Amino acid sequence: MPEFLVSKIDAALNEREKSIKGSKILILGVAYKRNVSDIRESPALDVMRLLKEKGGKIVYNDPYVPQVEGLKSISLTGSSLGNADCVVITTDHSVYDYKQIVKNAKLVVDSRNATKGIRDKKIVKL
Repeated sequence: MPEFLVSKIDAALNEREKSIKGSKILILGVAYKRNVSDIRESPALDVMRLLKEKGGKIVYNDPYVPQVEGLKSISLTGSSLGNADCVVITTDHSVYDYKQIVKNAKLVVDSRNATKGIRDKKIVKL
């Protein structure tokens, strides 16, 4: 799953004349499932590693996981969403306001179908 998701992120950025290398990518949710703090066997960690290997500038937000792999969870604001070249939903926490995420983000890659019911050209689903 991580490799497939990274290929979708790569394709979505390429359609917007960007590449993973040098792009700021905001990962939403690093826990292995919604509304928990457990990161054991979380595919989000592999996704982050693969994106870093390809030169992506990775930041993340997870209200349940304040720190992971030397990174600290950033605040989720309109500015942090808008500053990212791509927002990737890897864990569909119920506290996230997906309408606001889509409204403020330039590109959303949704691996959890968290944006179901929201229609917008900037959403890429798996």
